[in-house]
Amino acid sequence: MLPFSLQPSLENNVVRLLPLREEDFAELYTVASDPRIWEQHPNRDRWQKPVFTTFFEGAIQSKGAFRIVDKPSGAIIGSTRLYDYNPEENSILIGYTFYGTQHWGTGINPAVKELLLNYLFQFVDIVRFHIGAGNVRSQIAIQRLGATKVAEQEVTYYGEQPKLNFVFELTKQAWAARAA
Repeated sequence: MLPFSLQPSLENNVVRLLPLREEDFAELYTVASDPRIWEQHPNRDRWQKPVFTTFFEGAIQSKGAFRIVDKPSGAIIGSTRLYDYNPEENSILIGYTFYGTQHWGTGINPAVKELLLNYLFQFVDIVRFHIGAGNVRSQIAIQRLGATKVAEQEVTYYGEQPKLNFVFELTKQAWAARAA
């Protein structure tokens, strides 16, 4: 049994992270149907409804996926996921994150990651991130939070072919030092 929840409800003054539900499909797909979101992603076709449906099914089955809700408007603006908790290493992964393009560069990503990291570092020592090898935008964003590239790995997404990802890592100590 996990020492923590993979789907806690978290919030700050910017966003609410709430467990993803089946009934969120239509609103989340409205966000995800913009091809620009997926331009640098390993699966560039995820904006297409059948491909997104597979992604969404995997998110629901993971029991670690969130809908990201813009706190002022109450609208779903993206999704993220916790997965692959490893008790031996005391580590977990954050990934599958995307936001509507109108929220890029607005501070939403750091706000979401800060919520997740502050929560997770109460329970684990290492948080890793899978980021597509060609997703330079997300690689830069995660490095701004203090994560460093530690590996390259073929990742098989639910119902999809394996794709090359870079693995970034952030330790509890590095996060605490950054906050100090």
